[in-house]
Amino acid sequence: MAMALLLVAPMSSVVWRALPLSLGLSATAVIGAGLAVLLFAQSLRGEARHVAAEALCWGLLAAGGLSIAISLVQVFLPELADGALIARSGIPGRAVGNLRQPNHLASLMMWTAVAAVFITEKHRQRPALPLLLFACVFTVVLSASRTGFIGIAMLAVWGLLDRKLSRFARLSLLATPLMLGASWWLMSLWSAEGTHAFGAASRLSEGAGSPSRLAILHDAWALTVANPWLGVGWGEFNFAWSLTPFPARPIAFFDHTHNLPSQLAVELGLPWAGAVVALLGWALCKAWRGAARNEDDAPLRRAALMIVLTIGLHSLLEYPLWYAYFLLPACFAFGLALPSDEVASARVSPWPWIGGLLVAGSVFAVWDYQRVVAIYAPSLNDVPLNQRIAAGQRSPFFSHQADYAAATSQPPGPLALAAARRTAFNLVDARLLMHWSRSLEASGDVESARYLADRLREFRNPTGDLWFEACANPASATSMSQCQPASTVVDWRTLR
Repeated sequence: MAMALLLVAPMSSVVWRALPLSLGLSATAVIGAGLAVLLFAQSLRGEARHVAAEALCWGLLAAGGLSIAISLVQVFLPELADGALIARSGIPGRAVGNLRQPNHLASLMMWTAVAAVFITEKHRQRPALPLLLFACVFTVVLSASRTGFIGIAMLAVWGLLDRKLSRFARLSLLATPLMLGASWWLMSLWSAEGTHAFGAASRLSEGAGSPSRLAILHDAWALTVANPWLGVGWGEFNFAWSLTPFPARPIAFFDHTHNLPSQLAVELGLPWAGAVVALLGWALCKAWRGAARNEDDAPLRRAALMIVLTIGLHSLLEYPLWYAYFLLPACFAFGLALPSDEVASARVSPWPWIGGLLVAGSVFAVWDYQRVVAIYAPSLNDVPLNQRIAAGQRSPFFSHQADYAAATSQPPGPLALAAARRTAFNLVDARLLMHWSRSLEASGDVESARYLADRLREFRNPTGDLWFEACANPASATSMSQCQPASTVVDWRTLR
């Protein structure tokens, strides 16, 4: 039910708000796929459920193993990271995997650890478990993810509480904090022997919390209080927050509150978000009760529940479930953790058709995205930029990405202004605010142009600061409308 409530949210914002159709369709497609795989996994019974769980865990082990190898290259042999097969880490001394985000890498390691426990227990390959767990923990240290450190504690708690596991598996899980200490010690030795950067040490010195994330939660709550019943609209937090005066705002451009309940509350309103969170909580309790029973499939259910709980932890600190590569496995695991119907249906199963539709949709999405890739990474013999932008704007799923190129590359005016308004629902940054303001000025709306410039000043961004340097020159200041502050507060809704 919670997923069903979320399923209607994106298109409701398209119909009754101002969310671009491409954002509504893409969000609906991903949420719909998540709902489908959840219901499919929940419908499995007996041996089919065990086969599905094992397939999921083998997939996670494979993805985790490759990510461990990539992480080792990124930290110890960064010159081998070519940016094509192996992503380059933009953070010295830290691994990001091919997901290019340390916390995402850490969550994948937690899933890999859970999968390792399930597979080694099922196939009685228990001696391999400590090695697999150590590899996961060591990679978390390489990522320097504080979320990952909390996840390691969750693994230890699992080993403490789950008596269905073998004694060897429980001791291995309980040893994960010791593995964390050993990994930290080894990395400290390696760092001390040369000029190597140890990302985890510097990351931990920043403290347990992020001031920017606390600030964004504060601002999100202010927007929630201002729009308590219906929220700002699905997918519109970035738009509303960026264009609302917050003099003490964090200087980073956030497109998410970094907390799942907060994100739902600010975008959907307290009643709708409350219903979704309550239904998710009820489903979690149901899965927990099912996993607590000493039945034959208890190990399966408990492993699946651990997959859900670890990504749930991450969702309180970031937004991993906004990515299909986390949402779909999490939904599948949630379906495996939930109890299935006791009586099998005699009618023909729709799942082969639904599965085929999901595969076809995925292939279409990959093909559709190539229109956007051509804009930002053109081939040598590609058509001119304007033609590539026009082709990208015809994309049903990703036209908002093409709109960014249109808004920031075309001359200021009505066409660039319309593109800026559409792409702003995806992400507002300094470059977009500058071009958007210029297009408003060119269209005669000087007051709104100045208002956007005021918001850009709040971000204290180097790109914006360089633009505003012209205001220090009296000759330029008189011809640049944005040098003067807006005389009134413009409602962000009127800028849509």
